[in-house]
Amino acid sequence: QMHLEESGGGLVQPGGSLSLSCAASGFTSTYLAMAWFRVAPGKERDFVSGVSWSGRSTDYTDSVKGRFTISRDKAENTMFMRMDSLRPEDTAVYYCAAAIRDYSSDYVTNMDFDYEYWGHGTQVTVSS
Repeated sequence: QMHLEESGGGLVQPGGSLSLSCAASGFTSTYLAMAWFRVAPGKERDFVSGVSWSGRSTDYTDSVKGRFTISRDKAENTMFMRMDSLRPEDTAVYYCAAAIRDYSSDYVTNMDFDYEYWGHGTQVTVSS
């Protein structure tokens, strides 16, 4: 059974850092594009960052560029996101998403409907 498990959320003060992880299990394909989305209180789900199956391509929403860094361990099918200089507006539930691609589709998409598999989310709260 294909499963995504997020970890690493928590409470942090403004300006602080957190690292999120997403472990993918049960996937037989190695061409797995992955991404982070978030749902802030009272808002819709938004794309945060994504990485192609090879790890060669990444993308970020403008508000996190220069502060968040996405990476992956392809062999372990695990994705990470380092979040620095956190702001109160980063407070949200963060979701890991994955999509099975093929070899030639080594790209990142920022649309949630492009991802078939989702984790249950991890809460990130930025507050003093």
